[in-house]
Parts: sequence; structure tokens; C-alpha cells
Amino acid sequence: MPGVTYERAVQFTPHGPVALHVVRGPRPNGLYALRPVLSNERIEGLERVTAMQKRLAPTATMVGVNADFYAGSGRPSGVLMRDGVVDSPPFGDRSSLGIAPEGALDVRRVEFFGTWRGLGQRRTLNDVNQVPGANGVSLFTQSFGAVTPVQAGMTEVVLNPLPPTTPNTDLSGPVLEVRSGGGTPIPAGGAVLAARGTAGQRLAEEAPVGTAIALRLILRPEWTGISQAVGGGPVLVRDRGPVFRANEAFTTSQLAPRHPRTAVGQLADGRVIMVVVDGRRSGYSVGMTNFELAQTLVRLGAVTASGFDGGGSSTLAFDGTLLNRPSDSAERPVSTSLQLMYYGAFAPAVLPVISPNGDGVDETQLPLTYRLVRQSNATATLTAPDGSVAFTETGPKPPGTYPVAFPPAPSGSLAPAPAGPPAEGTWRLVVDATDDLGRVSRAVQSFTVNNTLGSTGLSRRTLVVRTGRKQSISAGVTLTRAATVVATVETASGVRIAPIALRRAEPGRLRVAWTGTIKRSFVYGGLYRIRFRARNELGTVELATKPFRVIRAAPVKKTPKPRG
Repeated sequence: MPGVTYERAVQFTPHGPVALHVVRGPRPNGLYALRPVLSNERIEGLERVTAMQKRLAPTATMVGVNADFYAGSGRPSGVLMRDGVVDSPPFGDRSSLGIAPEGALDVRRVEFFGTWRGLGQRRTLNDVNQVPGANGVSLFTQSFGAVTPVQAGMTEVVLNPLPPTTPNTDLSGPVLEVRSGGGTPIPAGGAVLAARGTAGQRLAEEAPVGTAIALRLILRPEWTGISQAVGGGPVLVRDRGPVFRANEAFTTSQLAPRHPRTAVGQLADGRVIMVVVDGRRSGYSVGMTNFELAQTLVRLGAVTASGFDGGGSSTLAFDGTLLNRPSDSAERPVSTSLQLMYYGAFAPAVLPVISPNGDGVDETQLPLTYRLVRQSNATATLTAPDGSVAFTETGPKPPGTYPVAFPPAPSGSLAPAPAGPPAEGTWRLVVDATDDLGRVSRAVQSFTVNNTLGSTGLSRRTLVVRTGRKQSISAGVTLTRAATVVATVETASGVRIAPIALRRAEPGRLRVAWTGTIKRSFVYGGLYRIRFRARNELGTVELATKPFRVIRAAPVKKTPKPRG
């Protein structure tokens, strides 16, 4: 998306290769925001990072990572604060990541201390959205779920209305109902105060129906100006330096071994950086220790950074598409994620080169679309290679995804495309939008039409290879203009085996041959194909033959000469 880059890299270390995934984005303000996302909008439960992005796609384009550690039920281990409202309190023995409205990141330890008061004195509020301990008190808000957990011996009072749970602020709400045993519906715009043991007895005595209950959720230090926060830890980078020993509540087995890792930090110029390290995959990526991750973040320019949950949870995704390779071989559902959100016009990436020449390969450039997440005045223009406007539309648009016809009709409308291939060269889609908040954005996508390669063909569908007898298969491709052509053998699944030809070819039919060998050794039996890659002034275009089968046969036996 505009202003955001993604790169993959491999570090070769004495311990094995390490695969890194790095996202850099603008300082999160204006059209960009760095926000925590809660799985299914409920404290209880889990959701994949890609599913979170798809669920929120109508509201923003986003790239993000998994965030806080979590219990089996899905409850975050630390703080979750969204738009200044506390959904889960911080864990004081681990670092929390706070985000100010102007985009500054603040990594520090923050403690929670709460109070409630009814007819008696101020008393301790132990937790938020968590079953209270043996003699504890907890506040349940709608972010927990529809009802409170069922718990024998629990006393509950329903508060409605109750202001949002903003920290370090006096909150007050009347008691509408007193219940016991849990399973109490949590009212919209209200909450349920629950207690057990001796605390439950006091709650029943000091909070009868009609009593005004005063609450205060205290964060120490106050964390003034923080609007979004998510738990994690440990701190990895402080004042531009890697942190070797953060002395946080983590075991050596969590920090020292090489595992998949996730981290988020900020660069000196305010840009944010997200890093995911793949691991637990010998030969592909062995992972990193926590301190190796801290050193990597410093090398990448981070001045502050925090770790998040790692292992099988480590995930990086963009627009609902998984970018890294989780160690579980599949994406793991998690409790929370941290998303870099973009609210401007967005045009999804398309194939860089297409070949709509009637050969049945790469015929269409679909989908060519743009997306708006807010009511906007937008202008979309598709420019042809000769500079002429092939398609344009302008006007007020509600949030949604809008198609751009390609090949475009002569009128520039969404009418059926004309017969014949579109003009060769670079096409460019530009979308300019001003949303209902007055924010201006631009999305640009370009692609090239290149019909250099035409139909392909094979001399045979099966190649038998054996010692003592030579056989080959030839493949042909039609060129409409001169190009430098590379022919490569690959498996049917797309794994490249070896190049078999590199030459400058003129327009016409080009043929190459292959004997089923690589470095004078026969390949294994199976399905293969030959891919042609042509490069000229229009760019690079590829086209592959249909698959053919290679059979390894027994060597030819020599007939002994008769004696005589």
C-alpha cells in the first residue's frame, strides 16, 4: 500500500539460515494508524491474523502481525486498550506497547490498580474481564462477550449505564440488578461487577439495587496521551541499543533458544517497523534468540522496539494474505494482532506483465480495481501506453470496491471490451480521492502488455531416458518481435531445474531441445515443463509449455559378440 514496503531476506549464520520478513511504514498518523485488533471482538476466543484483516477490510487496508501472549481461552496476557478504553489490564512484570495519537511508540512496564466504592469505603478492583480470584473483584465489559462466565459462589451487580472504561478517570453507574452464579448478560453501554468469597459478601452488602457505584481503573505510571496499547514483551530496543536482559517475567526457555519471533519498533524518523522471523524449519529457517532479534532490529534502524508472542503464533499478513511461513505449517489463531492501517484510496497489485494475445495464458488483467474505505470524492483514470485516457470516472463514492474495465471499451465505460488485444506497452491506473474528513490520497498501479510470446508446442508428450540410447524432446514458441529468450526446465509444480538455452531470437518460431539430463546426469522420472522467458523493450514476459512426462528406463544391454 502507499508508503509501505515489504521485503524478505535470508541471513546465513553458523546455526543455519534465518528467513526474515520486514515491513516498514510511515509514522502512524493522518491516513495511517497503528491499532491493536481483538480476535472476534471478544476477549474469549481466537482468530487468525488473516481473518482479522478480512473482517476489517471494509474499514481499512492493513498489514500486521500477531501481538500479545495469551491463555488457552484466548485472553490476552497483558494490556489491551483501544481508543483509550481498557479491555484488558497490563501485566506489570512485562513490557506494554503504547501508541500516542501523533504516532509515537512508548514501550514500558505499566501496572494496574483498580478501586470500586458503593455504600462503604473504597475497595480493591483486581482485574478487568477475568474471572476473579478466591476473594477478588473483577469488572466485565461487553468486550468480554455476551455474558459473564458461569462461576459458583460469584456475586454480580449489573451497572447500566456506565461510561467507557477509560483509565485514570472516575467512572460511576447505578446498580440495576444483583445476581449470583455467573452467566449474567452484559448490557450494551454498561458492565457487570463480579466478586467471590469475602469480596462477594461485601459487594452484596454495599451495592444493593439503586446504589451508585464509583470505579477507577488506575495505570501506574499514568501513561498520559496513550490511546492504543497492547501487551507483549520483552523490550528489545531501548534508546537505540539492543537490550540483552530486560528482567521481565519470561523464562530462559522462552528467550534463549532459536524460535520464530515477532517484533514491532519505531525508527528515528518516526516510521514503524514490523519484523517476523520464521523458525523451527531446518534448511529453511532456524529462527533467532531474543537477543539476536534485538540486534537485528538495531541494524534495521529501530530506536525502540518490543517483542510479541513467538513460536507458532508468529504471523505477518497483508490484506488477508499470509506472507511468512508459520512453524506449525499453517497459520495459528491468536488472541490479538497489531495492524498498520491505511485509510486512503487503494489499488490492489496486479500482474506486472500480461500477454492477452489469444494463446490462453495470462489473457486477462483481473481484477483491476480500486477500493475506498470512507465516503470520498474520487477520480479514477486508466492511461494507455500512448498517453491517451482509456477509462475515467469521477464523482462521490460510498465505501466499496470498484472495477476498472480492461481491456477498456472505446467510450471508457464499463461496456464489453472491444475485440482484439489491447495496445502493448505500459498502462497506468491512478486514483485520487478526498474522503469525508478532508484527507487526500492517491493510489497508483501500472502493468505492461507484452505479446512477444505466442503459442508453445512440444515434439512429444513423453521422454524416455536411459543409458546407451539418446532421446530428446523439443519445445517451440512463437515470437512476434525480437527478444532475449531464456528457456528453463522446471517441475510441474514450478521448481526450476536448469536453463537449457539463452539466445537472442528474431521474430518467428524458436525451438529448443532437452535430453533429460542436468550436468550429464539423468533427472528423476516425473512431470516437467519448459518455460520461456523473453525480455525486450516492453519488459519481461513468460510462457510455459504443457507438462510432459520423463521416464527413466533400464540401460540398454549390449549383445555379446559370438565367438568363432
